[in-house]
Amino acid sequence: MDDMSDNQVSQIIRVARLLDDAKARDTVALDVSESCGFADYFVIATVNSQGHLRGLILQLDELFRELALEPLHPRKRDAELGWVLIDLGFAVIHLMTEDLREFYELERLWFGSREVYSSSSS
Repeated sequence: MDDMSDNQVSQIIRVARLLDDAKARDTVALDVSESCGFADYFVIATVNSQGHLRGLILQLDELFRELALEPLHPRKRDAELGWVLIDLGFAVIHLMTEDLREFYELERLWFGSREVYSSSSS
């Protein structure tokens, strides 16, 4: 692994830990670089409510400033719909309600990807 990817892994782990510390559930960070053409990492976390989702976004924005990370595009999806996608270029963060996470099963879509962080192992 080179210095850039080491740095990216540490940034992704910081994002995942922030989500866990802020009471997101079942947070997982996956290395999807071998099977995905548009990102190297996915972070997926379940939110408890719309208010919780909005609060997580504010906390992430603060962490992004600290890490000098700039999301590439305006957020995809509306927080009111229960799913927000934040594209950092090298990583995509998915914040989802439990119902949407169960429906879309993103972890299953990326089955076989190496876990770089899991709230169950933290």
